[in-house]
Amino acid sequence: MPDAFEAYLSRYDHACAKAAQEIILAYSTSFSLATRALAKQVRIDICNLYAMVRIADEIVDGTAAAADINHEDISAELDAYERAVLAAPGKRFHTDPVLHAYAATARRCGFDPDHVAAFFSSMRRDLNQASYDQGGFDDYVYGSAEVIGLLCLSVFLADHPVTDEDRARLTAGARSLGAAFQKVNFLRDLAEDTDVLGRTYFPGLEGRELTEERKVELVADIRQDLADARAVIPLLPMSARIGVLAATELFRELTDRIDALPAAELSERRVSVPGPTKAVLLARAAATAPRLTPPKGR
Repeated sequence: MPDAFEAYLSRYDHACAKAAQEIILAYSTSFSLATRALAKQVRIDICNLYAMVRIADEIVDGTAAAADINHEDISAELDAYERAVLAAPGKRFHTDPVLHAYAATARRCGFDPDHVAAFFSSMRRDLNQASYDQGGFDDYVYGSAEVIGLLCLSVFLADHPVTDEDRARLTAGARSLGAAFQKVNFLRDLAEDTDVLGRTYFPGLEGRELTEERKVELVADIRQDLADARAVIPLLPMSARIGVLAATELFRELTDRIDALPAAELSERRVSVPGPTKAVLLARAAATAPRLTPPKGR
């Protein structure tokens, strides 16, 4: 291929990655802040992954419905997007900038198609299921969040081989962190999920108010997930460690704020972390991450 053509493709790759970055900036101040602490290529790949995930979320979480698309057609849109995402790594060029950016990352990092399919399976549940028993909840969280943690881990380790033992520990930690993030978001978005989207994710809450006792149980579960995830952060390469620690600490802070709020108020307002506090947590993560030591018993 002529050098000029390579330059065309390189410029398009860069433009598509910038488009993906705009999506994370628009939708998540916490994640966009944490990604700033990642090494450049890792940051690009995480933004590319996030953009794909966000578009799938928008299909099922009300944006498509707001455009007057009916349920049957929304389901068809999700099916079509899943097919496009699964096929994307096999093509070097896509007219959809987010799909193009995602495909580049999927190829570079060796994404497992089964993880992607599990994610879309959970997204499909959002179209057809309004409440969950414990088994269904666990399945939903695996597909909607834990596999995203596993895909992120594929990014983090793409250029950093680890032992089978460390990979197993990191895999468990990635799943725990994804689960914690999702459960925190379920509590943060309790009012919107129930009143706007008509969904009740936590088992036993359908048609019921969140009690203080139930909130305490859920917070304890989240804290355990966060602790399990944090324990293996020292095994991550420095290219990812600061950013992952920052995100973990941001969600720990959210968990503390949820814990301090009466259960009744969680159904009325969304808990958030002020910008200055986020900046402090990021700075603390940058100072702490290099000093973290791997867990004992390796």
